[in-house]
Amino acid sequence: MAILIGDIAPDFTADSTEGPIRFHDYIDGSWAVLFSHPKNFTPVCTTELGYTAKLKPEFDKRGVKVLGLSVDKLEDHAGWSADIAETQGATLNFPLIADPDKKVATLYDMIHPNASDNLTVRSVFVIGPDKKVKLKIEYPASTGRNFDEVLRVIDSLQLTAKHQVATPVNWKSGEDVIILPAVTNEAAREKFPDGWKELKPYLRVVPQPQG
Repeated sequence: MAILIGDIAPDFTADSTEGPIRFHDYIDGSWAVLFSHPKNFTPVCTTELGYTAKLKPEFDKRGVKVLGLSVDKLEDHAGWSADIAETQGATLNFPLIADPDKKVATLYDMIHPNASDNLTVRSVFVIGPDKKVKLKIEYPASTGRNFDEVLRVIDSLQLTAKHQVATPVNWKSGEDVIILPAVTNEAAREKFPDGWKELKPYLRVVPQPQG
């Protein structure tokens, strides 16, 4: 059964490049990104892992723990890590899970339905501190993911979890947001004492809340 947004992310125990991991214990009140790779020593994945390693300070700043997953054996990850460092100019600095029995890939429905059963689709799961899935994205194996977009969505998720707002199309951190329709004008005046711009009664635009 497919995992849906709002579901509890399935727990699992697996070996990784940073030792054994029990997923729910590893999250431990943090946000997390779990993303899968079709196979070690594949070109697109190599670029993705290198770029994600470069972005680790950005994930750390947001309190997000990153985990990669490949269906290869743990002993194969060392050679691939060396290739990533050589070709991408970044050393792997987050756990890469080994999933040779495809237990985690199957649990998260990552196996590509129209390809070899050793291949996972490029799945991305963002999981909140409550261990619930907040975002899921799937890319075809031939297309590299946009991790800048993953960061953008995390910014939105963290903001909207704290304030009663939503983020509009193409929003980036620091830009105006939308007051939720469920918030009455009376309640909005308390939350946003400097006011807002009302385009329609259901479309009230306000500067991004701080803090």
